[in-house]
Amino acid sequence: MLPWMLDSPLITPAIMQLIDLALEEDLGRGDVTTQALVPPGRTAVAHLVARQRLILAGLNLAAAVFRRLDAGIVVETAMDDGDEAQPGAHVATYKGPAAALLAGERTALNFVQRLSGIATETRRYVRAAQDSALRITDTRKTTPGFRNLEKYAVRMGGGTNHRLDLGGGVLIKDNHLAVAGSVRLAIRQAKERVPHSLKVEIEVDNLAQLDEALTEGVDIVLLDNFSNEDIEKALAKVRQAHPRPLVEVSGGVTLARIPDLARMGVDLVSVGALTHSAPAVDLALYIEIDLRP
Repeated sequence: MLPWMLDSPLITPAIMQLIDLALEEDLGRGDVTTQALVPPGRTAVAHLVARQRLILAGLNLAAAVFRRLDAGIVVETAMDDGDEAQPGAHVATYKGPAAALLAGERTALNFVQRLSGIATETRRYVRAAQDSALRITDTRKTTPGFRNLEKYAVRMGGGTNHRLDLGGGVLIKDNHLAVAGSVRLAIRQAKERVPHSLKVEIEVDNLAQLDEALTEGVDIVLLDNFSNEDIEKALAKVRQAHPRPLVEVSGGVTLARIPDLARMGVDLVSVGALTHSAPAVDLALYIEIDLRP
């Protein structure tokens, strides 16, 4: 059992503000039940327990929630973010004022259940890639305000992160093409106007657009909503290009398709469902209150 130190780079001022907003949402008018039932000075021990097979993420957030309510709460962890917990596994213990533990229970669980759900879903996709070179990556389809946390959870599940924000790289999508006029013009303008240190990626909807992109040269081509048959054709074209761009596949990618995409030799698969549709996992907090006066 290791003492949990709140020195993680994940716990930034912005994340603490998010924690404060979540606590205000739940405790803005007080915890009337705890105030009615729990005498001042009563102490307790709370046990965080997994109730299903899951990948952990967000333990430092749960600790930060409790420590925000009472800095004297002692946090001990039996497992770490990224670990796989089996049903019944004891994950962490929180010791301190009973009122603070009861008041923070729901908020702490909301964070860790949500992030562990993303990590768990990501691990399913990573395992489906069958130890190939295929990388499972996220998207910007994240909960507003939660992007850093949700992308962290993807990493805990073994996935990788796509752009954090719109400044992280050039990604020319269909609506950009509608404004720019063509694949060729869009790529040329991007190369002329953005720093050389930024990679240029373009989303293509068909093989004709791919041909244009390969002629102009880009760092990454994103095959959007391609069938497996067309992905095979696209990969054959890409292999002839010099230098060869990375190939990303997105749109309509289900877990069942991952082994085929890995076998074909796709480099990246971006999956919005990792963050926008991952179900929260089942973790519970069991509190034992010291009834002695």
